[in-house]
Amino acid sequence: QVQLVESGGGLVQPGGSLRLSCATSGFSLDSSAIGWFRQAPGKEREGVSCIGRSGDTTHYTDSVKGRFTISRDSAKNTVYLEMNNLKAEDTAVYYCAKRFLSACSLYTFGYNYWGQGTQVTVSS
Repeated sequence: QVQLVESGGGLVQPGGSLRLSCATSGFSLDSSAIGWFRQAPGKEREGVSCIGRSGDTTHYTDSVKGRFTISRDSAKNTVYLEMNNLKAEDTAVYYCAKRFLSACSLYTFGYNYWGQGTQVTVSS
């Protein structure tokens, strides 16, 4: 049974950092691309970052480049999103998702399993 469980969200001040974790089970990270998405109230879900099944390919949306880093630990079946220099506009529910295609994408197309989400709030 495929499962993805996010954790690590919380309340942080602007300029602060958080590390989100996506614990997976029921499949191998070596065979799947994983994406991080976020959805703020009243806005559409947007792709934040993704990592391909080889682990060598990563993509980031422009607004987080240089601040966020995606990585994975295949032995722990976990994907991470390190978020630094957080801004108020990063406030959202963050989701990780598994893509049935091997290449990662910042579009929601092809992601067929999703976690329940973790709330990130950036506020002073």
